[in-house]
Amino acid sequence: MAINRTSLAVFALRQAGRLSLHMAQRIGRVLGTLSWWFPSRSKKVTTANIDLCFPELSAEQRHRLIRSSLRHTGQTYMEIPLMWEWPVEKCMALIRDVEGLELIDQALENGKGVVLLAPHLGNWELAGIYFSTRYRMAALYSPPHLPDFEDYMIRVRERAGSVLVRGDRRGLARMVGILKGGGIAGILPDQSPHKNSGYAYGPFFGIDVRTMTLASKMIAKSGAAAFTTFAERLKDGEGFRIVIRPTEPGIDSRDSVEAVSALNLSVEKCVREVPEQYQWEYKRFRHRTPGEINPYNPTKRCK
Repeated sequence: MAINRTSLAVFALRQAGRLSLHMAQRIGRVLGTLSWWFPSRSKKVTTANIDLCFPELSAEQRHRLIRSSLRHTGQTYMEIPLMWEWPVEKCMALIRDVEGLELIDQALENGKGVVLLAPHLGNWELAGIYFSTRYRMAALYSPPHLPDFEDYMIRVRERAGSVLVRGDRRGLARMVGILKGGGIAGILPDQSPHKNSGYAYGPFFGIDVRTMTLASKMIAKSGAAAFTTFAERLKDGEGFRIVIRPTEPGIDSRDSVEAVSALNLSVEKCVREVPEQYQWEYKRFRHRTPGEINPYNPTKRCK
């Protein structure tokens, strides 16, 4: 096989997947610390996001949160190869506690499908594995930038039993059918949607930002129950805790602004539980209301 970017990426993931959790997290913390010491892009974006979202904190408190966030982000990146390469049973053994599972089971017993909104908080790959092994589940995904990498990504993510569905119009129709049949659909709700996809502006940490309407439409069309979930990283390599929370009222509203506002508040409440474990280096606020200052480049305005 010719050497290309995809084969190199898969090779690196498989090698990293041989690490123990303790070693992967240790390397991740080192990488996060290095990104803190040097003027990295991750530090710049994380600083901008935390300054925007936590104005009530002192400069020293934000300083500590930024540093902790970068260290957790490093751990997340180093844990992903484990979640993709380890046997499913070994991944499941990392889960020490599950909170709120009765919410999902009750909804299913009542004949409803369930939409699980899993923000980029803690280890979202492990959360996907957990629910895939327990329920009949499908998950929306966006194709990677490396087209040849898609087959590998689908294979490792589907090995626990879930089905991956592209996040386009056809995918939405397929997911609605799964939900009406009493299945579970997983979606990452905190990605900034493309301007050609469905979106509305709603507050996230008090800042109006472009937000996908896909999740709310899926909930409304299927009549499914909706919950947020995340896998919280425990201290000292002890493993993870799966957390499930109810979403805010209005998430299935026909009013798109009301719906995305409820979606964002649902995600925000999860993030506030463990803010250091959120993926703050993502430019979530690059698509604010048109005319607002771009927080990552103050010389430009959002379009």
